[in-house]
Formats: sequence, structure tokens, C-alpha cells
Amino acid sequence: MNDLAPFLASSEWIDVHHPLVQAQAQQLAASLPDRHDQVAIAQACFEFVRDQVVHTGDAGHGPITCRASDVLAQGTGFCYAKSHLLAALLRAHGIPTALCYQRLSVGEQGAPYCLHGLNAVWLSGHGWYRIDARGNKPGVQARFTPPVEVLAFEVRGPQEWDVQGWHGEPIKGIISLLTQCHDVPTVRANLPDA
Repeated sequence: MNDLAPFLASSEWIDVHHPLVQAQAQQLAASLPDRHDQVAIAQACFEFVRDQVVHTGDAGHGPITCRASDVLAQGTGFCYAKSHLLAALLRAHGIPTALCYQRLSVGEQGAPYCLHGLNAVWLSGHGWYRIDARGNKPGVQARFTPPVEVLAFEVRGPQEWDVQGWHGEPIKGIISLLTQCHDVPTVRANLPDA
């Protein structure tokens, strides 16, 4: 993939230039020994979103966020929204970041299925590397360990898969879900499938 411009862009949903996003991105880099080490910056941004932004579904309540700056301001988001914030923070540092998806079972196995949102980041020396900042909990332990991917969920069985392709912007179904549903039960009842 030669054209990384879509994965560096600011937009309505990945609002890289928003003052809150810019301030948080700079604060995360300022805490590092080398403020220009892109791998260290990527890890710091990942761990911040994973550990400091609550997964709305895990909490069972909270505002439904979509725009990166809203996720940051509210401190909460579903996996999709958290991936928007992570993309904005990384792009603020000039690190190409894509949105990507998995099709997973909503329960332990079998139907129904839904999309799960995560990111892929372009790291010099590694290429595209997927990271999942949805938030750890018992049974979910995502980590940043390039080049080895340690995602929140493994694809299991023939009806689950990694959705092909990297996206510069959220897919329309995700935007519709997060902007039209106003509480956790409604989001859970309308999770999009591939």
C-alpha cells in the first residue's frame, strides 16, 4: 500500500486537529524519554485508549460517542468509537492509522454475529500492525507487542473472520449506529454484522 494519505487525514469523525485531541497527543508524547520514537508513541497512545477510556458496553451505561474528540471528552466509547480516538491520537503524531474490523459472535459462539472495531498502525520496520484498544477485562487481554499481534478477540470458527481491508474512515453502518442510538441497550440491539 503506497498511498498512506487516507490514514493520516483529519475528518468529521477522526478529528485530528481538535484542540482536545492535539493536547492529549502532545501530553502522551511528553511523558516519553524520546518524544520522536514512533513505536513508543504508538504504544503510549494505545495504552491510554485501552486503559483510560471506558468501554461503554462494559460499563453498561454512559453517553454513546462516535467522534474522536467526544470519546476523549466523555472518557467512554464502544470499540468502534475507541478506535476512532486511537486513530486521531496517532495521526496527530503523523503515524498512519487505519480502522479495521472483525466479524465475531456476540456471545461465546454462534449467531448472532457483529462487527468489532480495531485499528491497524503503520510502523516503520514492521509495516501494518493491528492493535485493539477496546479495553481489557477478564478473558480479554490485548497488548502492544510488535510484530506479534495480541488482539482482544481471536477469530474462531467458520462464521467469524477478519474483515479484509483498511479504512481511512469509519464505515457508514458504524456511524449510523453510534449517531442514531442513544443508549447502551439500543446499541447492543442493533450491532451491525458484516
